[in-house]
Amino acid sequence: MLIGALVMLAFVEHSLTAQVADSAEVRAAELLASPDPLSGVIDVFDRTEEFVQVVRDGSIVAASENVRGLPLLASPAPDEHIRLDHVPFTDAPFIVASVERGNRTAIVGRNIDDEVDAATAVRKSLLIGGPMLLLIVGAITWWIVGRALRPVEDIREEVERISARELDRRVPDAPGDDEVARLAVTMNRMLDRLQTSQERQRRLVSDASHELRSPVAAIRQHAEVAGEHPDATDVDELATAVLRETDRLQGLVEDLLVLARLDEGRESDAAEVDLDDIVLAEAGRLRRMTAIDVDTTGVEAGRVRGGAAALERVVRNLAENAARYARARIALGLAASDGQVILTVEDDGPGIDPADRRRVFERFVRLDESRDRGTGGAGLGLAIVREVVVNHGGEVVLEESAMGGLRVGVRLPAA
Repeated sequence: MLIGALVMLAFVEHSLTAQVADSAEVRAAELLASPDPLSGVIDVFDRTEEFVQVVRDGSIVAASENVRGLPLLASPAPDEHIRLDHVPFTDAPFIVASVERGNRTAIVGRNIDDEVDAATAVRKSLLIGGPMLLLIVGAITWWIVGRALRPVEDIREEVERISARELDRRVPDAPGDDEVARLAVTMNRMLDRLQTSQERQRRLVSDASHELRSPVAAIRQHAEVAGEHPDATDVDELATAVLRETDRLQGLVEDLLVLARLDEGRESDAAEVDLDDIVLAEAGRLRRMTAIDVDTTGVEAGRVRGGAAALERVVRNLAENAARYARARIALGLAASDGQVILTVEDDGPGIDPADRRRVFERFVRLDESRDRGTGGAGLGLAIVREVVVNHGGEVVLEESAMGGLRVGVRLPAA
């Protein structure tokens, strides 16, 4: 505002003085254009408003009465003007302009006292009105900005009240579609993610506690029976039962540890892995442990980048899951296409209903066919598969197999 006021004041002063200078030049040109420019100069002009001096060959040949007998007051070049703050006959400032014709030069001075008063009035107006305008603009700006940022303060107050036990609360939506409104939407989405993550962790702790109780209770039961009836206890049977429950307990703890590391984003060092070697090794292990026919004719070369241990767990979980429900045959396939490596695991078992294919990837989810603890797991196998595959930039798809059972497709970026 200060710069604008100075520019405006300079513009006003320049405009006023330029008008006076133009009128002085016009008057000088009229004098030189008259038949006898030297006559009548004395009586024409008001002595306090204007003076005239006519110069020929460097000497003053005519002058108005108010400057008669005085030396040349100013000698501006043509098309230029000079300001005189004081002249001998008055204290008022003058603007002097000149026009040259041949050997004669007419010099006309015009009083700019009114123009100076006008510029002074403008300066005083700016001096008084500037601060007032600044106060008004400041108050309006403070009010507008405060009103615009009020939703931000509401968001801040609401976030301040949200704690770990109140993640269901949401910040108020701001009106409109500006940055503040988008901030509120983003904050609510963040709270949704935090609430979902917290509920997921609580559900995991609750489900894990429930699952861990079963093998611990079974081990305790065998131990109590052996303690109460030592003579009737078969040591080999007791050891077998305890080892079986311990294996279940160890497997569950390992799965929970894997999920915890995946949730934390902790992955093993990435390297190029030959996925076909892992698939063939798992097929060999299944052939040694089960009587199910394992078909690997569809396994081709495929190399991906990731953690070898994590990818081995993916292949093992899928293969064991297929072997658990297959009637007589499973098929493992691997192919590289369009920058992707596609792993397929198929079985001739009962399959999974399409309505349940999304739900089976949730943790501790068992379908009706797998609720028997003797055949089903803890419901973490496919959850681990999905987490590992997603962390490797891939996806998992469940489809109906041509063999009549389930077909699991895993797509991973090729190395």
